[in-house]
Amino acid sequence: MQTAVLAGCGAMSTVWLEAIQKLPELKLVGLVDVDIARAKDCTERFHLHDVAIGASLKEVLISKKPNIVFDVAIPQARRDVVMTAFEQGCDVLTEKPLATSMEDARAILGAAKAHNRIHAVVQNRRYLANIRRIRRFLDSAELGKPTSIHCDFYLAPHFGGFRETMDHVLLVDMAIHTFDAARYLVNAAPQSVFCAEWDPPNSWYKNGSSAVALFDLEGGIVFNYRGSWCADGARTSWESNWRIVCERGTLIWDGFDDLWAERATSTREGIFDVPERVTIPALHAEDKIGGHLGVITDFLEALRTRSQPETTGSDNIKSLAMVFGAIESATSGERVKIRI
Repeated sequence: MQTAVLAGCGAMSTVWLEAIQKLPELKLVGLVDVDIARAKDCTERFHLHDVAIGASLKEVLISKKPNIVFDVAIPQARRDVVMTAFEQGCDVLTEKPLATSMEDARAILGAAKAHNRIHAVVQNRRYLANIRRIRRFLDSAELGKPTSIHCDFYLAPHFGGFRETMDHVLLVDMAIHTFDAARYLVNAAPQSVFCAEWDPPNSWYKNGSSAVALFDLEGGIVFNYRGSWCADGARTSWESNWRIVCERGTLIWDGFDDLWAERATSTREGIFDVPERVTIPALHAEDKIGGHLGVITDFLEALRTRSQPETTGSDNIKSLAMVFGAIESATSGERVKIRI
């Protein structure tokens, strides 16, 4: 039986607790939050019994001696939470982002290695069925090698709260999902980026509600991201709208259920090669899905085998570097090299 303490009982903890309760091999033994009332509310809503509650993570870990910490605290507390968990002998699965700076990210990964602990990030977009189908299809080379990825993200959510007062809000709080998925789909590391961000007159955010970023990935692949969090009307999916161009064809995914591909044939009409539809195979039995539940399940399996889970921090830092590279470029107005 794996035992865990969850740190951070804010709104995001609901998704985690729903997933945890579906895993009989996992027992939650503690809840930690600086606001004890929030922790108590979680115990009542989820009918949690024999669960320690506290404002000090270290004290709860010493008391309950779990082997896992689920870090759902605010990003600003990430480094302290993770370091405390490692020092008490716990493996850690953390909410995104991995850290609020590259310096903190490198320190966390260094500590994980020094303490011989498993550390991973909930990058749950990878665990979507269509993301798995696209990756498997691109790996089959039915359309040849991918050459460019184009993603549009246009929504206008009125969150209220911290998002509307933070800097670089789109890049910091949302774009990493699309950045990570793009990197995963073509299995290529980021190399450089040119980015611009702005706030149109109708924006209700303090800073960075709209952005365009052009990444160079390994193998000559170009990744083009366009996004806005104040674009009313004709909204995209939360997963973005995708066009992946390959050597012999193109794949389209609207971020919902419309997923299809075409490739060129040897027949030409006028100046265009006649395209044909290509079947994208259904989900494979081995494909990992399930959002937060899928990530947590993968993490637990990694603990059993003492192997690295798919969303291990040492991989996820590459997606985080894309975010901070984009911010540096937007701030400086220059193309920047992405430093892992």
